[in-house]
Amino acid sequence: MRLDATTLDAPDARELASFYMALLGWEVDYDDGQWVKLRAPGGGATLAFQSEPLHRRPVWPTEPDAPAMTAHLDIEAGDLATAEAHALACGATTAAYQPQDSVRVMLDPAGHPFCLWTRPPN
Repeated sequence: MRLDATTLDAPDARELASFYMALLGWEVDYDDGQWVKLRAPGGGATLAFQSEPLHRRPVWPTEPDAPAMTAHLDIEAGDLATAEAHALACGATTAAYQPQDSVRVMLDPAGHPFCLWTRPPN
């Protein structure tokens, strides 16, 4: 067995896939309208999106009785400020709570948190 994809639910799979295509520069590998799979130019595991009409935006940080984040993506960036500006231009928002200086927690258009991070200097 091998991991093929991480799949995120969204009200509109194509809309969320378009966001991640712009953010990461990945290409569509498969699209049937309700399920879209993106592949990195160099190959490897993929990122997929599934239309879920009843999708509820997760709340981060977690709050009682609110939909919780169950997973998030970690995206390494060379420069955190540049990566954050790019993510914002693609349609992300910056989360109100930021737990670390070397990480920027962002929210994609469907509300899924993802982390932009940089390696600390040696």
